[in-house]
Amino acid sequence: MNPIVRSVSTPRVDVDSARMGRLAIASLHAELACDLKPGLVTPFDTGSHDDMDAGTFLRSLFALRHYFRAVASASARGDGFEVLRQHGIAAETAMLRATGGVNTHRGAIFSLGLLVASASAYRQSSSTTPTGEQVCEGVRQWAHALGAAPLDPHSPGQRARIRHDVAGVREQAAAGYPVLRTLALPTLRHAIAAGLSREAALCHTLMHLVAHVDDLNLLHRGGAEGLHWAREQATGFIDGGGAFAPGWRARLQTICNAFAARRLSPGGSADLLACSWFLLQQERA
Repeated sequence: MNPIVRSVSTPRVDVDSARMGRLAIASLHAELACDLKPGLVTPFDTGSHDDMDAGTFLRSLFALRHYFRAVASASARGDGFEVLRQHGIAAETAMLRATGGVNTHRGAIFSLGLLVASASAYRQSSSTTPTGEQVCEGVRQWAHALGAAPLDPHSPGQRARIRHDVAGVREQAAAGYPVLRTLALPTLRHAIAAGLSREAALCHTLMHLVAHVDDLNLLHRGGAEGLHWAREQATGFIDGGGAFAPGWRARLQTICNAFAARRLSPGGSADLLACSWFLLQQERA
């Protein structure tokens, strides 16, 4: 990735930042609008959740509408990681205020915010549009700062990460999101190129993520056993052809019902799905 070039605000920076901000919100909305997501909130049911529904997510998205543009603009100006972190802290406060204290998008504020910042920095320093993989790699410029930033040891995700000794989103970010570069993006690209609808491609990609990611939400809700069970369900769906197979919707609905019965929710994978859609869409922007 080219180095960030500090510059004064220009119409191009403002236009690009606004575009990246809109794409980020649209990507989160695409993830929400996707039906048949095991354990997750959709426009039609609440999955494994009794404290949130689609309306909660829409209020959260409205509260976050300025955040992604702000981090895009800050990154294009060459502002440091601490500025991005402060934008993220303010965004989380706005989210919790809008949802009555419900965590709908904390993971997305972190991961999608970093990816938006990386995409914006690349566009400011280069005349070419970055690939999704280049955007992921660009996040590595903040690896040292990510390692030094304070963590909330009391958050459910951090407790699960420590208890089960797995890498979290901070480690994924510092490594340039390898799960996005090597798994989610290729899977999503192939599904779209092969003619699947957006919903089918997103469902197909989500199940690939569930099958491979150490999802902290699954670990928090179901422990190691719950994570293993969820991976088995996702792997079975993929081995059966995934969203390319006839009758895939009925098969996935059965899996959704089983996730809800176990109160399991792969929220970390859902965040990565939204990130994947953003990475793909920004290549065309």
